[in-house]
Amino acid sequence: MIEGSCLCGGIRYEAEQPAGPMAHCHCRICRKAHGAAFATILPVTQGGFRWLDGEELLRSYESSPGKLRWFCSGCGSQIISTRTEDTEKLLLRAGCIDRGYPGSAVAHGWVDSSAPWYAIDDDLPCFPRSLPGSPRGAEE
Repeated sequence: MIEGSCLCGGIRYEAEQPAGPMAHCHCRICRKAHGAAFATILPVTQGGFRWLDGEELLRSYESSPGKLRWFCSGCGSQIISTRTEDTEKLLLRAGCIDRGYPGSAVAHGWVDSSAPWYAIDDDLPCFPRSLPGSPRGAEE
């Protein structure tokens, strides 16, 4: 079981094993939302996900049509994102995973939007305008 929490510890969750690969997203929206060169994400099934504590602290922001980024109203940690048209999966924000996932990212996505000050210096495959397993072909 994957377990995670926000920075202040007010929100906690658990999720069954992944529904797809962990990847780094370099799109402009993820960079802005996380204040970093990229966001690392892990898809899990919605049916295998549950809030353990703090669901009342959750707030959301619709960063693009139909995409909600869920964060803690106390500390601001982004916890997950969901899409209104995808009731099967949600994306964990890997920075909030505490335990239970021993894997690592398998790719960099949306590298056409990468921060100009960050150089990708590993051997992971790079996708210009998508992520592995993503049905989306444009920047999100």
